[in-house]
Amino acid sequence: MKKVFLAAALALFAATDAQTRFGLKAGYSNSVLNSSDEAQLEGIGMDKKGKSGFYAGAFGEYQLTEKFALQGELQYAKLGGNYSGSFAQDGMSFTMDMGFNIDQIIVPVSAKYYVTPALGLTAGPYAAFTVSNNVTVDANSPNLTAEENSMLNSLLAQYENELTNEFDRSLEKTNFGIHIGAEYTVYRSLFLEARYNIGLSNLEKDTDTETKMNFFQVGLGWKF
Repeated sequence: MKKVFLAAALALFAATDAQTRFGLKAGYSNSVLNSSDEAQLEGIGMDKKGKSGFYAGAFGEYQLTEKFALQGELQYAKLGGNYSGSFAQDGMSFTMDMGFNIDQIIVPVSAKYYVTPALGLTAGPYAAFTVSNNVTVDANSPNLTAEENSMLNSLLAQYENELTNEFDRSLEKTNFGIHIGAEYTVYRSLFLEARYNIGLSNLEKDTDTETKMNFFQVGLGWKF
């Protein structure tokens, strides 16, 4: 499956005739992890939140007809998910924030339909390959001074390492999904794009838990 995606993308990038245009793109991403299990940290219930990041990449677009085109891309994206929770006991209250950070190389292949010369609708599959990941944990208490909160987070650093190692062991390094979106040319070769990506693969291995990642992207690009 990976070879199919890579071959399709490379074939598009390798085309050199007048029907092919190349470009660069970059922008903002917001991702969320959807798990079949309730998120907890040492018994503390955690609420799911989105994670802000960015993406950047290059693409090649091959024009089939006036209305239809194929596009292959290579992106680098900072994705993942955040969780937040709070608890109080014996007059002490704490808030805990946990971040799952997943950096990926993404290879989308798109079919594109031009509603007008400026407006194109896109859809297709993507393959994603994890290049790095880690877990961060932050705690804060209004009952503690700034120095005490800093010491508390220093103590959590070792716990972060343990969580990162466990996360790395359980994480599938390759996953697949589909995307839908649109792009609009705002001036000459400058375009604005928006895309929603739906993860189809379980990110966890050797477990009954199912975790998938969806992410939204919005950014700017330039065609040469």
